[in-house]
Amino acid sequence: FSCNLSDLLCCLLGLLYQEYRDKSTRQEIETRRLQDSQTDPEESSPSEETPSEAEPTSTTESKAPPQISLLRNSNSRFNLWQDLPEIRSSGVLSILQPDEIKLQEAMFELVTSEASYYKSLNLLVSHFMENERLKKILHQSEAHILFSNVLDVMAVSERFLLDLEQRVEENIVISDVCDIVYQHTVNHFSVYITYVSNQTYQERAYKQLLQDKPAFREVISQLELDPKCKGLSFSSFLILPFQRITRLKLLVQNILKKVEEKSDRETTALDAHKELETVVKACNEGVRKMSRTEQMISIQKKLEFKIKSVPIISHSRWLLKQGELQQMNGPKTSRTLRTKKLFREIYLFLFNDLLVICRQIPGDKYQVFDSAPRGLLRVEELEDQGQSLANVFILRLLENADDREASYMLKASSQSEMKRWMISLAPNRRTKFVSFTSRLVDCPQIQCVHPYVAQQPDELSLELADVLNILDKTDDGWIFGERLHDQERGWFPSSMGEEILNPKIRAQNLKECFRVHKSDDSQRRKLGSRNRQ
Repeated sequence: FSCNLSDLLCCLLGLLYQEYRDKSTRQEIETRRLQDSQTDPEESSPSEETPSEAEPTSTTESKAPPQISLLRNSNSRFNLWQDLPEIRSSGVLSILQPDEIKLQEAMFELVTSEASYYKSLNLLVSHFMENERLKKILHQSEAHILFSNVLDVMAVSERFLLDLEQRVEENIVISDVCDIVYQHTVNHFSVYITYVSNQTYQERAYKQLLQDKPAFREVISQLELDPKCKGLSFSSFLILPFQRITRLKLLVQNILKKVEEKSDRETTALDAHKELETVVKACNEGVRKMSRTEQMISIQKKLEFKIKSVPIISHSRWLLKQGELQQMNGPKTSRTLRTKKLFREIYLFLFNDLLVICRQIPGDKYQVFDSAPRGLLRVEELEDQGQSLANVFILRLLENADDREASYMLKASSQSEMKRWMISLAPNRRTKFVSFTSRLVDCPQIQCVHPYVAQQPDELSLELADVLNILDKTDDGWIFGERLHDQERGWFPSSMGEEILNPKIRAQNLKECFRVHKSDDSQRRKLGSRNRQ
């Protein structure tokens, strides 16, 4: 290189990764709104073809020789590959087909966003981790939990970025980047699994340090106020690696949607996507593993068995949903609603493979009086029988703790709570609308315009610009959705999103997702099945 990476970073015009990510996803939302308002998706503006490239200055972080002068020009602000003066003056835009230009933009974004990410990682290390005052306050073990293997992550990002930039230097038209993504994912990206798996410990340690060490709290606050942090919090830097590995998969998906079908570039994009998906899944499992184990131990301590005891703790078991419902007393055919004792409270713990039915007893304990394997549960919504029987459904245990069939008539507190229980108890039950995995041509869709953090195990956390199929909805403001890019399912408030009304856009979204996952159709079906469990 005519200038090394550290020198280049000194003159970067790019955004911190948090800023880039926010701007790019919001641009993606606006692009989709524009598409949705039009009759024909092809009529939309050029910016829609690169929906997540709204990183006005991070594009300057790519450093091919013809663009070095551009990188050092602090007055330059370019959104797109095609807006670079070197590209415009080369005449290449009059030669390339429109589809190839879109592909160039998608590959260019992957490179520039990695530079933006590396810049933020560098700030996390140099500004926070290596701060002398912070070093004196933190015990070595505390620092290790807080920063984990971030140095390894940063080294991997630097090596990855150097290879990407070298590829951009080779030719003014980028040949490919997904082969590089594939090689680095296979050989180096395991450091992300280590970092992300530590997230639960990291969050806990950070909260504890803020609470127990005023000096730590004071130093962090002062460091956050430094102009180079641009108003961003310390915790937003800590979560960068998890956000990046997830985003990288989406950027490869964006490339995959634009490459020629049955081409070498499609093959490398599919390979890169598959490997990234493996890493992202391992990261997610790493995060869940510790919290699930702790949760299962806590539940086990609260249960007292009136029936034959069932071992609760298992490495392959986790909680899906828990909560209180009202059980109807007497035969289910009864319609005498004058007594206030018609229903009595019961408490359900639903695991991925087991249902435990309890009554709450003093001392924050639960007495178990029935149970059944989850695969032997059936649910049925009760026909409208008036206000007293609103939100009532029938739960059948085909084989309960006594090896016989049992039925319970249960009343939920709201329509959404009833539907959430019914879908959790019997995941294969048909929903109101079709799912992604059914391959139907059309289905209601929604895009996320407000991020949402799941509050319950059956809920789905949402990122800005996520697109989901709507599988079910309730009158009291909840949606059961299936995210297109990973087929994860769960409930979320309808106020978090905007419905996509244009059927052509919905069909286009589905077509793109089928293409992304076509390399392993059977794996996709298994994934959909597992997420329903």
